[in-house]
Amino acid sequence: MEINIKNYGKTLYIAIKGELDHHNSENVRSLIREEMLKAPIINLLFDFNDLAFMDSSGVGMILGRYNEIKNNGGKIGVTNVGPQVKRIIEISGLKKVMKTFRSVKDAIKEFEGV
Repeated sequence: MEINIKNYGKTLYIAIKGELDHHNSENVRSLIREEMLKAPIINLLFDFNDLAFMDSSGVGMILGRYNEIKNNGGKIGVTNVGPQVKRIIEISGLKKVMKTFRSVKDAIKEFEGV
């Protein structure tokens, strides 16, 4: 698994390549938390273009971040979701807490108000 994290103002962009599962979801959570402590992050944007698989640990990690972000008045978004991961998002209920964007640019535009 590879993680690419970028800061776009108050939005943290997280691209995950590989699998988000019980082997690495805690590591992803820790990396996000570290970045949130460095800068005033309000929104999270997950880019799942290269995410091959996500299990319940990955779902739980995202829900945990949602609760943190929501308490600060922020939002969570997702972009570039493949069919298999899209199905997991729908079945798990993540679709109710994450807005799906057509592109990273669209998400940043909405989240940052530019």
